[in-house]
Amino acid sequence: MISEEDNTRSQQLSFLQQALQGMQKQLLKMREELKERESELEKSVEDKQQLNNQVLNLKEGLLNLQNTDIVQLEKSQQDDRGGEDNANQTSEATVSTVVSCSQEKEGPQEKNPLSPVNSEREALLVGIIATFLHVHPFGASIEYICSYLQRLDTKINTSEVEALLSRLPCTFRQELSGVGASLEKRWSFCGFQGIKST
Repeated sequence: MISEEDNTRSQQLSFLQQALQGMQKQLLKMREELKERESELEKSVEDKQQLNNQVLNLKEGLLNLQNTDIVQLEKSQQDDRGGEDNANQTSEATVSTVVSCSQEKEGPQEKNPLSPVNSEREALLVGIIATFLHVHPFGASIEYICSYLQRLDTKINTSEVEALLSRLPCTFRQELSGVGASLEKRWSFCGFQGIKST
C-alpha cells in the first residue's frame, strides 16, 4: 500500500514538474521575444545606416555639382572676353528656372523671380529632409524632422525648418491625420508628383 507520505510527495513532485514546465514555456517565449527585438534593433540600425549613407551621397552630389558649376563658370568667363552681358543673361536664366511651382501657377513670370531656397545651407536642408521623408512614406511631424536634423546641426530650429518647407509646396506637403485631441500635422515628400505639375 502507498502511504499518505508517499502520496503527498508524489503530489508535490507533480506540482513541481508542472511549475518547471510553465517556467520552461515562459523562458522559451522570452527567448523568442528577445530574438524578435534583436532583429528589430538590427533593422533599425540598418535603416539608420542607409539613411546616413543617403545623406552622405547627397552631400557629395551637391559638392560635385558646385564644383562643376564653378569650373563651367570659369571656363565661360575665359571664353568670353567681353562676357559681362552673357554672364548676366546666364544668371537670369538660372534664376528663372529655380522658381517655386506656386509662383509659376500665379501668373506670368517676372524678369527676376525670387528663389524659394535662399542659401546653400537651405539647399542642403531641403536635400536632407527630402531623403528623410522619402524613407517615411506616411510623413513625419515637424518635431520628428527637427530632432533628426539637430543630430547633424544643433543650431537648427523648428520655425526655420517649417518656413522652408512651406516655401516649397511642390516638394513638401503638410497633411492632418487623426481626429479630435489626437489631430497631428505631418509633413510628407511629394516631389515626384510635384515635378509633373511644374
